[in-house]
Amino acid sequence: MATRIISGAVLLPVLLFFIIYGGLPLHIAIAVISVMGLYEFYKVLSGKIKLVHFIGFISGLIYVIFVDSMMKNGQLFSFFISFTIGTLLFYMVLFHKSVEIKDIFVTLFGVFYVPFLLTHIYLVREYKYGNYFVWLIFIAAFGCDTGAYFIGRFFGKHKLIPSLSPKKTVEGAIGGVIVATLLSVVFGLLCGESFAIKGVNTLLMCTIIGAWGSVLSQVGDLAASSFKRYMGVKDYSNLIPGHGGILDRFDSVIVTAPVVYYIMIFLTRTIK
Repeated sequence: MATRIISGAVLLPVLLFFIIYGGLPLHIAIAVISVMGLYEFYKVLSGKIKLVHFIGFISGLIYVIFVDSMMKNGQLFSFFISFTIGTLLFYMVLFHKSVEIKDIFVTLFGVFYVPFLLTHIYLVREYKYGNYFVWLIFIAAFGCDTGAYFIGRFFGKHKLIPSLSPKKTVEGAIGGVIVATLLSVVFGLLCGESFAIKGVNTLLMCTIIGAWGSVLSQVGDLAASSFKRYMGVKDYSNLIPGHGGILDRFDSVIVTAPVVYYIMIFLTRTIK
């Protein structure tokens, strides 16, 4: 526990710097984290890094670099998907005698599971008022995680999905949603005092994001546990002492970030 706390204390200022500063530093950080996350994902799911995975590394990096253009141009995004799939199919035909079909699908899924989802942190931060709303990603994810831990520890009696996560309880899961939602409500009240968006109920938006984001953050956590259970490993890596790997720490955040982004986009269409 001490190691976990120390690691968190060291990493927190780093996280705060990139989120507060935004822009190019955050963009670069997301690119680095995406490559590291892909490395962990491919190594765990395939047992080792294989030649086909480099298609995923390159494709994921291209997506992160040009994410702004791809989000504005649907045709460019469609071309990216087609090119990635086409390259993997070409590789499968060229190396049909040695390639394992599972690795083709793992490579493709990894691109969308790690870089695609992670880049939503950057997209939220760069959106108008994103310097405020980006914190909802972490409030929903970490608030839920913290609330679920303490409420589950003191009041948990019914196991949630013991085959995936033996320590998680139904009470903890519900408590996590309640805590994250309440924190989001408080955040929404504070935002409402700082600025107003014409035609947008900031408090309602924060409440919806907190509730829905906290539910999906737990889905992200359990999904990551499912991958690890399938491969028989405890953590994706030992990169972060006491926490595991990049994906062990960001497994809920990568699912919460798109929730914040798309709800924010939908409810703030009046922003010009």
